[in-house]
Amino acid sequence: MRLLPIICLVCGLTGNLSSAVADQNDPRLSDLFAKLGEVSAPAEAASIESQIWAIWLETSDQAAASLLQTGLSAMSVNDHPAALKAFDRLVTIAPDFAEGWNKRATVHYLVGNLEQSLDDIATTISLEPRHFGALSGRGLVYVSLDDLGRALTSFEAALAVYPNMAGPRINAEAIRRILGEEI
Repeated sequence: MRLLPIICLVCGLTGNLSSAVADQNDPRLSDLFAKLGEVSAPAEAASIESQIWAIWLETSDQAAASLLQTGLSAMSVNDHPAALKAFDRLVTIAPDFAEGWNKRATVHYLVGNLEQSLDDIATTISLEPRHFGALSGRGLVYVSLDDLGRALTSFEAALAVYPNMAGPRINAEAIRRILGEEI
């Protein structure tokens, strides 16, 4: 099987932590997701995306915020063992915080723990069904597992939430070409 020409990973590694109560249950998200599905300008979509990531990263739990920041810092320097340790603790103390699961899923993907990544992605999506990063990430895992049908379904699910998201769009188009060639 031919490898996809372009694989894009959207990790959402940036975002400001805030003392406000927020996360995937924040009421601001409904309006942002409605706008995200309607805008056609990439710059406007990117601005809305940034606002969503910032909210997903917010927590009023200081221990969770500290572990999240520790994990993000470790990820930024590719210290995957330290990132996993921080995110393992984070999901233990804050099991309803979707972004903890998503970040741990990302690290699992980066180190090749694909089944663990899929498990954490499933938890992320159960907590936040609109999590376009997790939906796209699931597509990347399925590409790594050579399951292009499920990868395409995952990228299309991400695009249903965030139509202007470049990585899933590029990857879905590439998979459609590959699958069309294999028929």
